[in-house]
This record gives sequence, C-alpha cells and structure tokens, in this order.
Amino acid sequence: MEWQGYLSLGLAVAVLLAMATNRIGAHLVMTGVLIVLLATGVLTASEAFAGFSNPGVITVAAMFVVAAGIHGSGGVDLLVNSVLGRPKSERRAQLRISGPVALLSAFLNNTPVVATMIPAVRSWSKRIDIAPSKLMIPLSYAAILGGTLTLIGTSTNLVVNGQYQAMTGSPGFSLFSITAVALPVTAVGLIFMLWFFPRVLPNRGEDDKFGNLREFTLEVAIAADGPLVGQTVMEAGLRNLKHIYLVEIERAGVIVPAVDSEEPLQAGDRLVFAGDTEAISDLLRIKGIVPSTNGREPTLAREHRERSLVEAVISPHSHCINQTIRDSQFRERYGAVVLAVARNGERVVGNLGTIRLKPGDTLLLEARPAFVSRQRYNKDFLLVNDLHTETPRHQRAYLAWGILALLIISAATGLTSMLTAALVGAAAMLITGCCSTSQAQKSLDPMVLLTIASSFALGAALHKTGAAQILAQGAVGLSGGHPWLILLLTYVSVSLLTEVISNNAAALLSLPVVLDIAAKASLNPEPYVFAVMMAASASFATPLGYQTNLMVYGPGGYRFTDFLKVGLPMNVVVGLTTVAVLIIGWPLTL
Repeated sequence: MEWQGYLSLGLAVAVLLAMATNRIGAHLVMTGVLIVLLATGVLTASEAFAGFSNPGVITVAAMFVVAAGIHGSGGVDLLVNSVLGRPKSERRAQLRISGPVALLSAFLNNTPVVATMIPAVRSWSKRIDIAPSKLMIPLSYAAILGGTLTLIGTSTNLVVNGQYQAMTGSPGFSLFSITAVALPVTAVGLIFMLWFFPRVLPNRGEDDKFGNLREFTLEVAIAADGPLVGQTVMEAGLRNLKHIYLVEIERAGVIVPAVDSEEPLQAGDRLVFAGDTEAISDLLRIKGIVPSTNGREPTLAREHRERSLVEAVISPHSHCINQTIRDSQFRERYGAVVLAVARNGERVVGNLGTIRLKPGDTLLLEARPAFVSRQRYNKDFLLVNDLHTETPRHQRAYLAWGILALLIISAATGLTSMLTAALVGAAAMLITGCCSTSQAQKSLDPMVLLTIASSFALGAALHKTGAAQILAQGAVGLSGGHPWLILLLTYVSVSLLTEVISNNAAALLSLPVVLDIAAKASLNPEPYVFAVMMAASASFATPLGYQTNLMVYGPGGYRFTDFLKVGLPMNVVVGLTTVAVLIIGWPLTL
C-alpha cells in the first residue's frame, strides 16, 4: 500500500475522532476530507464530487420535500387523531404509538414524523395520565425500526444503495428489497419494547424541570426617583452581572423581550432576571433598584403578545456546543434569552452564564413570537414545543397521502426508478399546494446532504488506494474465513460506529471495506450490505446515536442512563435477530 492508502486511512481515523468529540460539524469534517483528497491528487475532481450527483443523495433531498408535504398538509395529524384514543395501560399506550409511527417511518423521513408526534404525545399523555417518560423513547425507537422497512424509510438505506451502485455497477436494490430482513426484525423489536419497556422506563412528570418560574427568575423595579432612570441597561451595569441575566422589561403593561444593551430604563420599569435567585441581595444593593411590588403571579407566567416562552433542545449541529451561554452571545445570535437549562432530566442550578451547552440540553427560552417560525428549521435547535407555526392545509391531507401512495406504487412495481418517483412526488407536493415553497426549502437539510455527498469521497479513496482491501484482509483473517462470523463482525462494528458518529457516515465508511471483504472471501455481498444498512440505522443505546433519540431526550425528562438501560438490550435483540434472519434467509457464499 502506497502513501495514498495511508493518507486515506489516516483521514478515516481523523474523521472518527472529530465526529466522536462533536467539536466540529460533520459537514465541515467531511468537506475538509474531500478537499484534502482532491488537493493531494488521491482523487480526481470527478471522483471527489461524484457523491453530489449520486442518485441516492438526490433521492434523499426529494423525500425531504415529500415528507414536508405530508407534514404541511396535516397528514400526520390526521393519522394521529384517529388512532391514539384512550388506552387503559402504559403497554397499550406504547402500542398505540409504536404501530402507526413505525408504519409512517417506513415511507417518510422519521425526523419530521417524530417532530410532529412529540407535541401530540405530550398533550395526549396528560389526557390519559401517563408520564411522557413512558412514551417518548418508544416513539423514537418505533421510528428507527420503521425506517429500516423500506429503501426510502431512512436516508441511510438510500445512500448505501447509491454507493453500492456506484462501486459495483449493479442496478442496486428495489424499494422493498430490505423489507424481508427488516420486517421480522421490526416485529421482534416492537414485541420486546412492549414486554420490557413498561417495567424499566422511568416514571417522571414533564413539569418538574421548569414548573416553578419563581425558582429561577426574580423581579425588581426601577425606582422613580433613582439614578438609573434614563440610563441604558449597559450604563446601569445590568448587562454583565455574574450570576443573573436580564431577560425582559415590563413597562406600563407592555413587554420588552430579549432586552438590548442600549435599551433606556424608565421609572417604574419591572425587570425580570433569570439565573441564581440568591443573587437578589446583590441586585438590591444597586442604587435605584427596589423590590418589585408585582402581585403574586410572576410576570413571565402571564401571557403577552410581545413574547413567547419556548422549550427547545440543542442539536448536535448547534453553533453553541461546548460554549457557555454568555460566550456564545446567545441573545444577539438568536434574539432569545435562556431562562433555564435542563440536562439529564433535571434543571441545572446556578450561574446561567457559565453553563456550557451540550447536545440534548433542553432550554427554556424567552423570545419574540417570530422566533418559533424563524428557528423552526434552524439546525441549531430541535424545537419540541407546539407554538404558533404555519397552519396545516388540512383539506389537502388526503391528497398528500395519495401522492405518497402513487410514489410507492410506481417505484415498487418498477414503473419508474426510485429517483424519478421521488422527484415527481416532491414536485406534486409543491404543485398541488400540499406544502409551500418555503416549507419545501426549509425541509432540505443542507448540512446532512453535504455530509452524505462528501462522505462518498472518503469511501472512494479507501477503495481506490487499496486501504479497504488491507482492512478486508485483516477482517477475513480475524474471522477465520467463517462467513457467519464475518457477518456478525460487520454488524457489530457498524453498530458501534453509529453510536459515536452519524449513521450515514458510519455506513458510507464501512461499505467499501465490507464489499472488499465479500470479494476476498468469495461471499454473497447482498446480506452483508443489508447488515450495514440495519446496523447503521438501529442505534438505540445513547441519545446521541440517532437524531430522533436526541429529540425525545428533553421532552421525556430522560437521563443518559435511561437510554443505556433500555437501549443496550434493544441493540442486542435487534442485532441478533438481524444476523439470524440474514443467515437463515440468504446464502452467505457465492
């Protein structure tokens, strides 16, 4: 192996370390690798950028728009309202959620499905008196399992199929090729969930974290005859206080939210601070600050049209990861103020400004009403509240489902290719008004698409330079040439990778090696490719392993260990079932 191979292996290791530490966005990491491979001549321009024209990547983008059409037309709400009902036990409630969600996720990207279901499940849990912590993990896991059922159920299946076509020249897999594997696996997974989860999942109410505003906010007033009247917030020394942060000003019944540093203070202003409430004594030492004579109800508890309270989850793509709230300039960046932070199901007590934000942290924000619509598709946040959003076009819900059904039928019967069906379906959603052009644009996740397209370059480099063949020889030697053991090692290695880096990256890095293993050992590549697809998607053990896990982390009030308790057994059950089905149902050798 020449220097190009060693460079490719080194870049692969660097990618794993960078993504595992989560300090640099995956799209930046993979784009950087692409540039290095192109600049060093390891890949030609056409090889480096082949991922951007790959049918799998384009199909993923089109299916994002199709999912936006189902979401924008209220199609998911139509299904939710008709099937949830009033179950009489936790197990039945989990069944009511998991069945429809798994079915939906087989044909739609599971992220918008879970995003739509979270507020519905939260309000439903109150009606049936079952804690959200009993329902949110089953919601996420059902979406993950359902996503494996078809080629379009998850972007991982589509991009693996695209890379498989590019590397082998074969026509790839049909829409339901993987269903023969995934259907028994999903059935076993759901049965295990319904048997095991009701006893193990915690029973936590959802209002524990941010239930009492008085615990983390305090109010004072500006004395009418004091020296602060006419001074700006900055001049009064109220911007850079150590333990508390100025959130809003109530002035003559009107709210000034996300207060600017240059906002002048007026007599009688009521100032609302968030942070360490023990700092009230230090605050009252400032000349011109007097105790608030506001009634019993905190100002923040009263509804005002000028502001809204938003609960949001920090995503792995956020610019604020590993920064303190103060250093990230949160208010300036987003036009919102952090009132409180919850982590591992509990509110973080103490100085807000020094809290370093982590993926999965749940934030209680005070913002202007436009924040929700402006940030709904911002990849910094996974919004989980049910506030003012674009009104669904309910009259087009059945039409949207009809378009999806025609898409599936045309692709499944071979009437047209999966790519063509997805593009026609996306266009139909726009032409018929099932989703607006702004919704379609916002549904496209440029960072995910860039990560996927750039990842093809590293996979191509591993294959071209012979690095994948070297790894394949090592794997064959380690397994003693036993096909079933190679299959098991393939599944385990990809499953471990996808827990620390993104599922798409794990699959795209693994596939070249797996194909070379199959070639070296004269194996049938199909079951091994299916093992890569299943292992990359079946990520249950941590909230960071899959985006839907992270989305339910905060709303369910979970701790990291809650995912380990149910996710590790789930990984084992799904993994063993997948390997068993592949061994029984497919010839492993040619």
